[in-house]
Amino acid sequence: MSKIISVHSFRGGTGKSNTTANIAALLAMEGARVCVVDTDINSPGIHVLFNLDEADMEHSLNDYLWGKCTIEQAAQDVTGHIGAEVKGQIFLIPASIKAGEIARILREGYDVGLLNDGFRDVIEKLKLDYLLIDTHPGLNEETLLSIAISNSLVIIMRPDQQDYQGTAVTVDVAKKLDVPNLLILVNKTPSNLDLDEVRSRVEQTYEAKVGAILPHSDEMMMLASSGIFTVQFPEHTVTKGLRNLVELLKAN
Repeated sequence: MSKIISVHSFRGGTGKSNTTANIAALLAMEGARVCVVDTDINSPGIHVLFNLDEADMEHSLNDYLWGKCTIEQAAQDVTGHIGAEVKGQIFLIPASIKAGEIARILREGYDVGLLNDGFRDVIEKLKLDYLLIDTHPGLNEETLLSIAISNSLVIIMRPDQQDYQGTAVTVDVAKKLDVPNLLILVNKTPSNLDLDEVRSRVEQTYEAKVGAILPHSDEMMMLASSGIFTVQFPEHTVTKGLRNLVELLKAN
């Protein structure tokens, strides 16, 4: 049975897209058929991690929402862009990076119900094992839909006060929507913090399982979204944490 995984954060800059891309790569390297959908239409960016530029994008999620193509026509095979041997397959449905099209979406909006139809269609047409949704930060109609239809929700936060407060809102919404598997990823954790204390505080605060606590990484900063971290640094502590997270996602 196919699984839908949404990756979300209450505010930007948490590493949400990086995490989504790396989860997809780890699953595909193990043999899964995976599709990533960039629903952060206002500020798209995950395509960069898969080394796609505007010239590579024949269609986008925007085109599907405007009736210009089917959802599977917007899916691009990025398996060869990972830089590693992949036993499965990775598709990406990018959001448009054209300024005019972003402005049109912001001005006119779109029928969010089409997303739900599209998600189901692309799972069937591409015979997916996993659909990963890279959501827009914060809470809006699209985000609520993505959370509601997910088998698993990964909420990414940093260990600072703003994220503690914002994450509380998202966790509350996820619990009300009865998401079957809710995991929190604490990212960019400073080296001077005790990881066990961070885990205990987060789990007690939200009454939710921590899937991984990832340290701040200079290597991640130096990579600068130019590739898939888990491929470039397979033995890194961050990679090991992401592998543990993937195992939890596969188990539920």
